[in-house]
Amino acid sequence: MAPTGITETTDSPPSRTALPRSYLYWLAGTRASLVGDAALHFALGWAASAHGGRTAALVLTAITLPRTVFLLLGGAVGDRFGARRMMITGDVAMLVTVLALAVAARLCGTPPWMLVGFAVVVGTVDAFYLPATGSMPRRLVSGEQLPRAMALQQAGGQVAALLGAPLGAVLVAGAGLSGAALVDAVGFAAVLAVMWWVRPTAGAERSPRAESLLAGIADGVRTAATDPVLRAALLLTAAAAAGLLPAIALLGPLLARSSGWGPGPAGLVAAGQGAGMLLTALVAARLGPMRRIGVGASLGPVLAAAGLAGLAAAPTPAAAVAAAGVVGAGSGMFACHIGPLVLAGAPDTHLSRIQSLLTLVQSLALVVANNVLGWFAHEAGVRSALASCAVLGCAAGATGLASPALRGLRRAPEKDRTGFRRKGPHH
Repeated sequence: MAPTGITETTDSPPSRTALPRSYLYWLAGTRASLVGDAALHFALGWAASAHGGRTAALVLTAITLPRTVFLLLGGAVGDRFGARRMMITGDVAMLVTVLALAVAARLCGTPPWMLVGFAVVVGTVDAFYLPATGSMPRRLVSGEQLPRAMALQQAGGQVAALLGAPLGAVLVAGAGLSGAALVDAVGFAAVLAVMWWVRPTAGAERSPRAESLLAGIADGVRTAATDPVLRAALLLTAAAAAGLLPAIALLGPLLARSSGWGPGPAGLVAAGQGAGMLLTALVAARLGPMRRIGVGASLGPVLAAAGLAGLAAAPTPAAAVAAAGVVGAGSGMFACHIGPLVLAGAPDTHLSRIQSLLTLVQSLALVVANNVLGWFAHEAGVRSALASCAVLGCAAGATGLASPALRGLRRAPEKDRTGFRRKGPHH
């Protein structure tokens, strides 16, 4: 018996069947919504910054704190009532909220209490929405198509991130926070229309109704902790998140300031990372992941670590941008392998709960790493902090390569629901 849904198959070239139309519609709707989200987040941060650094930090905390606290509950609710139902509910809630924000911002301006209140709602809805939407690729495509589908999803996310911030700046300049909220409302309406039409194909979508939500949360944690592949993948994700995620977002601006490069090069460094991630995602969407998908997930942090080492030693802005591109390529390689690996390894009845755990380990690792690296950069210098990130990335990759559960995991060629097989006997 294979409780995680990873099966053994024979070796043959993977099929190149087209992705289902329902998945492409879902992908288009959600990526369009992400552009609106990115624009609104920029506008929200800009409005909060007008009240000073403490208010800006409070608004960011008001998003991340409830999201982190309620993630496991959100995963259990998604498995109990269905991912599609949770997405529809979340889209309705956010559509009403952003429309209310647009009206309030037009009538009252942007007082701190309103920004914090909106941020709390966003973080709370995210806790229930993210596990559900993270499980949708598994529900809409076959196992053999999952890696390419998720790579295309990541590429769309990178495009949305690259477009969203400039769009937010334009909207803030022309229509303020109210205009950005109205654009985001259009995105939520688009996803709502798509979700009303799309029907997941996974047969076992719900966890047992007799099981309490608390028992469902415990069962999800127990499933991940006792499964060797999921356990190793989540630990690798936490280590990679701590080493890779803060490097450009936190340390990139600090490097530009300490080197006297100015804000322009700092923005180009961030763009270099995004370009590297986008390119890797497009390649993975076209060609698929490595046949040994666990090895591919482990090599991603190693490649990113090489870029971080180059960034730590970069003498010029051009060298820093090139190094950031390598960081992005390694990060993208990791994401394109670990995402389908975890999603394929989750039982059908635990898809949202495993996705909530995946998001949770990243969030907790990032919270710790941001504070530790910020302190370390202040005490030892930003280049030393970047070098420590490179060491952590190498260590994460080496740990993944040393894991028999990840090292033996391969992409499966047959048309099953999971698309991966384990080396050796079934677990």
